[in-house]
Formats: sequence, structure tokens, C-alpha cells
Amino acid sequence: MLYHLFEYLKQYVDFPGSGLFRYISVRAIFSVIVALLLSMIAGKHIIARLKKHQITDQAVKTGENGKSGTPTMGGIIILLSLFASVFLLCDLTNLYVQLLLVSTLWLSLIGFLDDLLKLRYKAGKEGGRLMRFLQTLQRKDRDGMKGKLKIYGQVGLGLIVGLALFFSDRAVIVELGKIPKDVNDTEQVVVPEDIRHVKSTKTTIPFLKDNLFDYSWLTPLKGEAGQKAGWVVYVLVAIFIVTAVSNGTNLTDGRDGLATGTVVIAGVTLGILAYLSGNIIYARYLNIMYIPNSGEMVVFMAGLIGALVGFLWYNTYPAQVFMGDVGSLTLGGILAVFALIIRVELLLVILCGVFLAESVSVILQRWWYKRTRIRKTKELMEQGSYTSGDIVPGERIFVRTPLHDHYIYDRKKVEGNIRLKDPEKPIAEPKVVVRFWIISLLLAVLTVITLKIR
Repeated sequence: MLYHLFEYLKQYVDFPGSGLFRYISVRAIFSVIVALLLSMIAGKHIIARLKKHQITDQAVKTGENGKSGTPTMGGIIILLSLFASVFLLCDLTNLYVQLLLVSTLWLSLIGFLDDLLKLRYKAGKEGGRLMRFLQTLQRKDRDGMKGKLKIYGQVGLGLIVGLALFFSDRAVIVELGKIPKDVNDTEQVVVPEDIRHVKSTKTTIPFLKDNLFDYSWLTPLKGEAGQKAGWVVYVLVAIFIVTAVSNGTNLTDGRDGLATGTVVIAGVTLGILAYLSGNIIYARYLNIMYIPNSGEMVVFMAGLIGALVGFLWYNTYPAQVFMGDVGSLTLGGILAVFALIIRVELLLVILCGVFLAESVSVILQRWWYKRTRIRKTKELMEQGSYTSGDIVPGERIFVRTPLHDHYIYDRKKVEGNIRLKDPEKPIAEPKVVVRFWIISLLLAVLTVITLKIR
């Protein structure tokens, strides 16, 4: 609102200083400050409300009684602070900001319903007509929403984002080699019409010449048909990226401040990449795609970072509040959509390496446990010592998953053989969290460096 107000004052009143809000850097700074202050100030009151209404985590699965009763659904603090800064300081007519807002609302609704179902049924409240309807979305163990429904929601968002970038005339890039070379001032640059409106399936890929990869190369078709087929591939990639990063962030949110800190680091990195891609001088210097109007996303990301840092005030060890799925699912989705818009989605393999490791650890653990259980069952049957109904435990690769729990839990309290022998003793939770932050920071630096390593 402030952006549009000052834009009006600049055009029709020539109000002194109103032109200041045209600068992305100025609005980004204000966005951080507004979201940070709102998160810290409102956070205290929201946490008190969550406690009052018994919206708390029961720590049933973890068995950590010390954390039982900690308020959850604190992601509401992040979302309210983010929305306030975005509506105040962003250009709401910008397509990319609109996509990010839709993504945020979409996934926050899924996360909210998931948290609501967990809390209502843990409290033994069946409720009225609404809760009976929501019960149809419930998992059999009543621990949140059915997994496939969450996946459907994430797939739906990926489809919306992919199709929006395909059909919208405002979602364009300037290809390498076509950026004017006599550019002296980004505020005065006018990109020729035939260059500005370029629909492309190209994306950024690290360590290769020109850092470019075209999804149409994955299809056997050529020419215009190949480009259309390339967009089909791109939409499928968008679906996968949104689903994978959103779930990866959700798995990472298992320790005080872990997901919050890693998302801040990834968010700062993506904000830097968006600023570079939206600035024609920096884009040409780094030989990367120039994406007109993508710089506006920096203001959005600045608001998210401010909200997260303010939330970390209460979420760091020992946490006074957990973000819940309403926060973690949404944060992962924002990172994914942000990366897709600025064409760096393939760099997420590096940048979001912590999320990737967390997800892979869960997949490997389940696969290995089932595999070894089946093998042991067959061996017992061959020996004639297996009785129908016997529970045969499998082996584990990790003490527990996701990966961060492997370092925190005491292996002596876990039944069965564990393949990984390190660490022999559990590591304190704050130390594990900070180490994961450090790894995230190193991956973020590597991600930025890839712009020049070819």
C-alpha cells in the first residue's frame, strides 16, 4: 500500500522524497525492519494466545517430555509479519509477487489444516459438522492430514506456478548475448520489445559453460513443437521441486531453530540471486539471465527473512514456540517457487542440501528397514523358527531419522542393529543445530560461487 501511495504522490503531487520508494534496496530494508519488529512484538502475544487455547505440542512420538506443552502453529507469527510487510512495501501488481502470495496462502492453508487435525484429535475433540468433514482428510493414526492429500496440494501448487510462468506474457527472460552492451544506468534502461518478451524453457545449471540448460533438450522434438514439449517438462519439474523442497523443509523442522535458521540462509541467498537477475548490469557482468521485474521479489524475501529472524527470537533453544506445518510447509514452498521464478531451481540441490539430506535419510532408513526385515523373516522361515504373527525387527542405517535426530538420540535406547557407528554418544541439540546452520552457510556460499565457476 505504501508503495502504491508514494507512487501516486510521485506522479500526481510530486511529493518530496516519494521517489525513494521506487528503489528496491530501500524498500527491502524497510521490509526487513517492519517484519522483524512485527514478528518480535506480535510473537509474544500470539504465543500467549496459543498457550491459553492449549494449542500445544504433545511430544508423543519423540518422548521428550521436556518439550511437551510447548505452543505450536507459531508459523502464524511468520505469516502475519510477512503479509504485513508485503502489503505495505511490495508492488502488488507484479506477477512474481502475486505468485509468491498465492503460494504462501495455498501451502499455509494445507499446513493449518494438518496442524488443526493433529491438535483436535490429540485433545479428543470430535467437534461438529466441520470436524466430521475434516475427519475424512485424517490419517488412520489420526496424526494429521493424509499424506497423499498433502502431496496433491503441493502438486497442485507446482502445476499452477508452472502454467502461470508458461502462459503469462509478463513472465519473460532476456537470453544471454542479447542484453544491450551500452548500459550505464539500470534506472534508464529500456530493453527493446523483441528482446523483452522472450518465453524460454532455459534454466541455470552449475559448472557448465554459460550455466544454461534448456528443458526442451530432454525431448526428441525440434522447433516450436520442441519448445512446447520443453514447457511440459518444465511444469513437471516445477511440481517436483515444490513438493520436494516443501516436504524437505517440513522434515527439517524437528529441532529448535533448525528449520528457521536454514531457511533464513537459503532465503538470503535466493534474494541475492533475484537482485542480480533483476539488475541488467549485474546480469550482464555475471553472464546470467536477466529477468525483468524479478527484483521486486527481493522485497518479498526481505520481509520473510525479517519475519523469520523475529520468530527465531522465540524459536531458538529452548524453544518457546514451534512453527508447525503451517510454517514449515509454507517456507519450503516459498523457497521452491522463488527459485523457479528466477530460473535457479536446479541450484537448490546445492543450496537446500540440508533439506535434501534430511529427506534422503528418511527414504533410506525406511527402505533399509523393510529390506532387512523381509530378509530376516525369510531366514527364520527357512529355519522353521518363524511363527505367523511374529514381529521381526529390521536393521537401521541411522539411529533415528530425519538426519538431525541421528546425532541427538542415544543409540543405546534404540532396538536393533544400527549400521552407522558415528557418533557413539549423542550430541547436544544446540550444537547439532548450529552445525547444520554452518553447513547451510557453506552450501549457500558454494551456490553463489557457481555463478562464476564454469
